[in-house]
Amino acid sequence: MPQSLSNILLHLVFSTKDRRPWLEKDIREKAHAFLAGAVRQCDCEAYRVGGVADHVHLAVRLSRTLSVADLVKEIKTASSKWLKTQDASLLDFAWQQGYGVFSVGMSQKETLLHYIDNQEEHHHTRTFQDEYRAFLTKYGIDYDERYVWD
Repeated sequence: MPQSLSNILLHLVFSTKDRRPWLEKDIREKAHAFLAGAVRQCDCEAYRVGGVADHVHLAVRLSRTLSVADLVKEIKTASSKWLKTQDASLLDFAWQQGYGVFSVGMSQKETLLHYIDNQEEHHHTRTFQDEYRAFLTKYGIDYDERYVWD
């Protein structure tokens, strides 16, 4: 086969360091737009970026030439540097070290986009920690609670 093709949809989740509410409404929309642009700079497609003050969700089509780890490193580094330039209150901004990434079938894309679009409403009743634990369970990922949070 002379051509390499792929269509891999990822649900990527990561929080701010210690889940501090850095991404208040006034900066959140800009931060989400920046993250989408950073994803595009990695030759991937950001179908959606959303979240609340302490974490983000991204629906991303992964480039066939990039690893998930490299994508996450690039977008977290770029967005962290950018956020620190936006306001003096963000000078100490940091993302958590880790991340969660889950493969999603393209037939579930609209469901994922709807989920990301409704983050603010969703988090009136569920904490990030509860949401993340539910994802780990749903996707069958064994984890040790002592090492999930930073």
